[in-house]
Amino acid sequence: MKQLTLLMLALAAACSDGSAGNSSIEDSRSRQSPASSQPAVVPTGYVTDTADIIDATREEALSKRLHALEQATGHQMVIVTVHSLDGLDIAAFTTALANAWGIGRAEHDDGVVLLVAPNERKVRIAVGYGLEKTLPDALCGHIIEEQMLPRFRQGDLATGIEAGATALINQLT
Repeated sequence: MKQLTLLMLALAAACSDGSAGNSSIEDSRSRQSPASSQPAVVPTGYVTDTADIIDATREEALSKRLHALEQATGHQMVIVTVHSLDGLDIAAFTTALANAWGIGRAEHDDGVVLLVAPNERKVRIAVGYGLEKTLPDALCGHIIEEQMLPRFRQGDLATGIEAGATALINQLT
């Protein structure tokens, strides 16, 4: 996998900006901090479904699409689901997660994190500074409100995640 960028994230349920860093998803497993504010989530690839929301077939298809996005554009996007935010607000949780993993290319700061915490009923799309113009907060909020939440309300979390990912991928290509 390509070199990744650290993100500094701000607003819950919307996109936000980030700053640069440098690591890889594979390397992040050994760098996870034991600090209490550090999410205990180990990356498994483009899709890390610790809340067990996404069936294996859909997870594989999403991973292939996210890999193809990175191959075509250089932008890296990951999807993460978690059982719990461990008492943190979603912005703090996503910031800690992104800092531990690093998403996107350091020289472009072009990573995207789509995070879903079903137990807290929270969703967040966070982007690096390099994609602020392509994925502004208003657009990400619209994707959450129009593509994801209606499906979540129907109890179909996996389809909502896929719809959000599709909208983001379409915007990035």
